[in-house]
Amino acid sequence: MAQEIELKLALPIRFAPRLRQHPVLASSQPDKRCIRNLYLDTPEQLLRQKNIALRRRQLGQTWLLTVKTADVARNGLSCRHEWEYPMPPDQLDFSPIEAQEIRTLLEQQIDKLELVFRTDFVRTAWHIPHEGAQIEVALDLGHIRTQHRRTSIHEVELELLSGPQASLTSLAQHLQQSLPLTPLAPSKAARGFALLNAL
Repeated sequence: MAQEIELKLALPIRFAPRLRQHPVLASSQPDKRCIRNLYLDTPEQLLRQKNIALRRRQLGQTWLLTVKTADVARNGLSCRHEWEYPMPPDQLDFSPIEAQEIRTLLEQQIDKLELVFRTDFVRTAWHIPHEGAQIEVALDLGHIRTQHRRTSIHEVELELLSGPQASLTSLAQHLQQSLPLTPLAPSKAARGFALLNAL
């Protein structure tokens, strides 16, 4: 199990080129890839009610299964427990999850799980040092889609890879001096469910 510590920020899409050219990212060669996520839940959205996100992620020819627990984000900063491991897209196996309560819940619902929405986006990521920390700066541009609705993704994620957590806030403040970045509390999963349940 890993703990994901990240700061999410909304960025108007027209400012994406300015972020790519920001001096703080100049020392890192960006990694660009297309990411496809398929989010699963029961028809009653039991996992959402339990603050659990379950997704299949496609990266090229590789498929990963991801389970995340959600907490309350504060000013865009969130800390979540996360399990992610290789899993073919036609299989579900929750045995790698050490948290027994979560694993048992998922196994009990395995026959009810279905696709509820998907996200498709291009991620451009830089790994940079900042004030004693290693941070991934990821620019995500794409869409969240349900069967009948769609909304855009244009956000920046600052994920702490190592070092002090305060470095995330410091880097965000530095970027905000020249970019209109604003805290974004809801995760992509939360936004997907909001879109799915919109009247």
